[in-house]
Amino acid sequence: MSQLQVSNKPWYKEVTKTQWRALIAAGSGWALDSMDVMLYSMILVHVMSDLQMDQTMGGFLATLTLLSSAIGGILFGMVADRYGRTKSLMLSILIYSLFTFLCGFSQTITHLAIFRFLLGIGMGGEWVAGAALITETWDAKHRGKAMGLVQSAWAVGYALAAIVAGVISPIWGWRGVFFFGIVPALVAIWIRKGTKEPEIWEKMKAEESKQKTKSKPKLAELFSGKVLRWTILGALLSVCAQFGYWGLFTWIPSFLGTPIEQGGAGLDIMKSTTWIVIMQTGAWFGYVLFGFMADKFGRRKAFILFFVMAAILVPIYGMTSDATRLLILGPFVAFFGSGYFSGFGAVLAELFPTEIRATGQGFCYNFGRGVAATAPTVIGFMATSIGLGAAFGFLAIAFGLAALLVLLFLPETLGKQLS
Repeated sequence: MSQLQVSNKPWYKEVTKTQWRALIAAGSGWALDSMDVMLYSMILVHVMSDLQMDQTMGGFLATLTLLSSAIGGILFGMVADRYGRTKSLMLSILIYSLFTFLCGFSQTITHLAIFRFLLGIGMGGEWVAGAALITETWDAKHRGKAMGLVQSAWAVGYALAAIVAGVISPIWGWRGVFFFGIVPALVAIWIRKGTKEPEIWEKMKAEESKQKTKSKPKLAELFSGKVLRWTILGALLSVCAQFGYWGLFTWIPSFLGTPIEQGGAGLDIMKSTTWIVIMQTGAWFGYVLFGFMADKFGRRKAFILFFVMAAILVPIYGMTSDATRLLILGPFVAFFGSGYFSGFGAVLAELFPTEIRATGQGFCYNFGRGVAATAPTVIGFMATSIGLGAAFGFLAIAFGLAALLVLLFLPETLGKQLS
C-alpha cells in the first residue's frame, strides 16, 4: 500500500476537469436512479389500494426490482469491462428511465411487476458503471471523497422522489408520478456527448489491441486465485449492508403514513414528504462525510462506526411514533443507515485488478443486493402481524453482522494505487 502524498492545496483544487466531469456524470445518473426507483415507495400506499395489493405483495414488488437490479449489476459489470464505463452508464440510465415511465401504464399487478423487473436491470447497471468510472478516474487520496459525493446523490434523488410524489400525486395520481420517471433519459444524452473513459481502462484496451486480443471478463475469474477471498468478503458485506438499508428505506414512507394503531406514525402526506426530505438531508451528509472520514482515518474505522450506530438507532426509530421525535431522530438514522454505501465503490475497486474491476464490483455489490432483495418482503410480512415499526428492529442484526465482517476480515486499503 502506497503512502498518500501530502499537499498544501485544498483537495478540490487538485481535481481536474475530467475528474469533475466524471463525478457529475456518475452522480447525476445515481441521483435520478434513486428518484426513479424510490418513486414506487412514495406512492406505494396508493398503488396497493388501486391494484388491490396487501403489504406482502407490495414488498414483493420491491424485492423483484432489487433481484433484477442484481442481475443488471452483474451483467453491466461485464459490459463496462468490455465496452467501456461511459457507454455502460449511458445505457443503464436509458433502461431505468424508460421502464419507470412505462410503470404508469400498468393495469394489473403483473404489468407493474414486469416493468419493475426491467427497471431494475438499469438500476443495477448504473451503480457499477458509475463506480468503475469514478474509482479509475480519481486519484487514490481523493477516491473516498469522490465516491462519497457520488453516493450522496442517492439522498438527493430519494428526497426528489418525495417532492415529485407530493406535488404530482394529488393532481395526476400515482400514474403521473411514474410518467415523470422518463426525465433521466436526457442525462444519458449529455453523458454520451462529453464524458471520457478512464485513462487506465483506455491503456488496457490499447494493450489488448497491440496484442490482438479481446478481454472477455468471466465471473469464474472472481472465484480463483488471490481474489477469491475478496469476492466472498465483498459479497457477504454487501448482503448485510443492503438487507438493512432496503428493509428500512423501502418501507419508511409507508411507516410514516400508516395509522398509529396499525404500527405506523400516522402522518399526513405533506408531513410525510417533509419528514422524508429532512431525513434525506441527514443521509446526504452521511454519504459525503463517510467519504472524507474514509480518506482521513481509513475505510475500516468508518465502516465500523456507521454500522454500529445504525444497529443502535434503527430499532429506536421503529419504536417511536411521536412525530417530533421522528423528525429529530430521522436524519441521524439516515446518516448512519445510508452513509456506509460510500465505501463500497472505493473498497471494491481497491481489492480487484483493472481487467476484472467492474466485474468484481458488479458481482459483489449486486449479489448482496440480490440476497437483500428479500428484505422488503420479509419486513412487509412481519408488518402484517407486529407492525412496520416493530419489524424495523429485526434489521439491527444485519447491521451488526456487517460491523463484525469489517472488524474481522476487511483489510485497510487507504491510499492503495489501482493497477
